[in-house]
Amino acid sequence: MQQQQIKKIISSIFKYAISIAIGVGLFYFLYNNVDMEQMRNVLKENVNYLWFIPVIIVSTFSHIFRACRWRLQLRAIGIDAPLSALVNSIFGTYAVNLVFPRLGEVWRTGYIASRQKASFTAVLGSMFADRLSDTVTVLLLTLFTFFIARGAFYSFLDTYPQIKDGLWNFATSPWVWCAAIVGIAAIVWLFTSKTQNRFIVKIKQMVSNLWEGFSAIARMEGKWQFLGYTVLIWGCYFMQLYIATFAFTFTHDIGVKATLVLFVLSSIGMGIPTNGGLGSWHIAIIFGLSLYGVGRFDPANFDPQASAFAMLVWGIQTALLIVLGIYTFIYIAIDRQRIKSGKTVVKTSGSGMKL
Repeated sequence: MQQQQIKKIISSIFKYAISIAIGVGLFYFLYNNVDMEQMRNVLKENVNYLWFIPVIIVSTFSHIFRACRWRLQLRAIGIDAPLSALVNSIFGTYAVNLVFPRLGEVWRTGYIASRQKASFTAVLGSMFADRLSDTVTVLLLTLFTFFIARGAFYSFLDTYPQIKDGLWNFATSPWVWCAAIVGIAAIVWLFTSKTQNRFIVKIKQMVSNLWEGFSAIARMEGKWQFLGYTVLIWGCYFMQLYIATFAFTFTHDIGVKATLVLFVLSSIGMGIPTNGGLGSWHIAIIFGLSLYGVGRFDPANFDPQASAFAMLVWGIQTALLIVLGIYTFIYIAIDRQRIKSGKTVVKTSGSGMKL
């Protein structure tokens, strides 16, 4: 048993060390290849910092709307957590993710399950559904954005024919197609075989939890509210970036379409498991800005204006998450004391639908 625990600890450390290494490596690569003096001048002379006040307000509301949406899912499975606890669980999630990528989701699941004395598996299923709905949203936004802004991407590929040739060679490579066929066959075998292999059973269980959590959305009351909150969440994400463009002299008239491209690219960048999008978010934004004339995307010499934009916007968001995280853990400590003393009565989970 001790040996298994040691292996688990080593595996976790290794996993998070890789994420941190990727983030730090990308960040170092980026800002080691930019003129820091020019970037500092941009931050001094080309930014109106007052625009970041509404950015912070909108960003905070995105977390509140996410808590409201998750509340609908939890109520569908008989867990009636107070909105204040859910809001703070979302604040805490993003704060934890800054240190340990993706662990924040597990933390909020454990916190709500423990506070409400609910099934961890049930809460985990609802969290999976929450994240899976975001994945679907990003996919739809990506397809829509690439369609309406395809001219900018075509122009970029015409400017860099070597990238276009590389993409074409990759897409037409027989090795890629063979690997895809083998991968699909392996997935089909995994889910049709009767094997009791622990790893395969674990994958099947995870997929089952994902499906059950997502299908709960279709069965729960308030489906239109869920959709409405989803629009509000992603509307806030977009608006905080759109408002930020007005803070810089070189992006204040960049427009909605260009901001949508930046938004989608940065959302994809956040999919890379680094600490709060460290490095990957910055490079995605710099690339997006280059499509609309803010510098040239050159990894050997990143544009100081685009780099300043990415650094400042990401920095403001990260500082906000740190502040909200500190507030959250103070709130949790006080809340636990109130529960322990009987001043706060916790509604335990009912006999709702199980995931």
